[in-house]
Amino acid sequence: MVKQPERPKLLQVLGPGLITGASDDDPSGIATYSQAGAQFGFNMAWVMLFSWPLMCAIQEISARIGRVSGRGIAGNLKQHYPRPVLAVMVGMLLVANTINLGADLGAMGAGLRLVIGGPELLYVGLFGLVSILLEVFVRYSRYVSVLKWLTLALFAYVGVAFVVHIPWGSVAYRLVAPHIDWTPAYLTTLVAILGTTISPYLFFWQAEEEVEEVKERDGAIPLARAPQQARSELKRIRLDTYLGMGLSNLVALFIILTTAATLHAHGVTNIQTSAQAAEALRPIAGQMTFLLFALGIVGTGLLAVPVLAGSAAYAVGEAFGWHVGLARKPHRAKAFYGMIAGATVVGAALNFTSIDPIKALFWSAVINGVVAVPVMGMMMLIAGRKEVMGRFTLSRPLKFVGWAATAVMAAAAIGMFATMGKGG
Repeated sequence: MVKQPERPKLLQVLGPGLITGASDDDPSGIATYSQAGAQFGFNMAWVMLFSWPLMCAIQEISARIGRVSGRGIAGNLKQHYPRPVLAVMVGMLLVANTINLGADLGAMGAGLRLVIGGPELLYVGLFGLVSILLEVFVRYSRYVSVLKWLTLALFAYVGVAFVVHIPWGSVAYRLVAPHIDWTPAYLTTLVAILGTTISPYLFFWQAEEEVEEVKERDGAIPLARAPQQARSELKRIRLDTYLGMGLSNLVALFIILTTAATLHAHGVTNIQTSAQAAEALRPIAGQMTFLLFALGIVGTGLLAVPVLAGSAAYAVGEAFGWHVGLARKPHRAKAFYGMIAGATVVGAALNFTSIDPIKALFWSAVINGVVAVPVMGMMMLIAGRKEVMGRFTLSRPLKFVGWAATAVMAAAAIGMFATMGKGG
């Protein structure tokens, strides 16, 4: 048995958590954060601080389940819960991911059109095709490296924040003493932010990527069978997850601050897509800000689209008992890769229909908000079962924060329905 390195280099540590966190800032998420900043100024920035420990806990739990058991979330649900429950959860995830794919591809096409002109729908098709080809035909280790480099696209939004003028004193005050507006519009936006930052596809993806890491790295074995590897592996997971989620929320915070300092300050409060946000920034904040924002949409989309398609394929594949894994050759996992291609094609095709992408994205958020709660609850139960986790069941602090995150998302789902259809 090859011993795992005790002190891996930082680039070796940063993997599933970094990619998962970065993919959370997809074009649809950018639209949500832009709307929050444009409509409410700095008064929603606090949500990114509040949600960070909740994100870290639930994503660490996801990663632990995959690394300890050697199975993803769907595989463990299949083993320990009734089939109808699994079918409903995976079905809802597939629908939400496919709609999200369509919205993200549409935003990428719109973003590129803003920068270079040309046919938006052609760009949608090309982005979808490139994503499929990379995910299916590029070797897993090289593909993960590509995804890691794509996370650099997120720094476009950090750069934007330093191009525009932001009153940092006011920001600091609102981070710790926010003005909460108890209106349906404010609460709906709050629910949307929570639903964007804590989303089921992220749970499935990070758990499965830990399973992939076990398959790909020499000497790596599920911790249930190799507890001697636990110390370094659990430390790696925690560091990777905390840094990844920290980057995700930091970038989201900068998007809120940028749109608050520009759009909100100039009375532009109705932003519904990321492309609209970029276009609105041009006359207010200048060409450089516009370009950084628009190109960031394309870069983050290139990262998020394969994660959305991959997490759907992992969930469906484990539910049906297929061979799954990006490390497998295409001919060894035809159904798995077919699902990746199918979800991406259907998502892209939604942009060629009369379906309102904004309404579609709204219903995707509703489905994600609904499915997140039972999935998180089941994950918490799985992570507390000794027959699954062995000696690596959750510590009390992690269990407490994990259940707190589940409760917050339950409250968010209730709030989503309570405010649905109400005006501001």
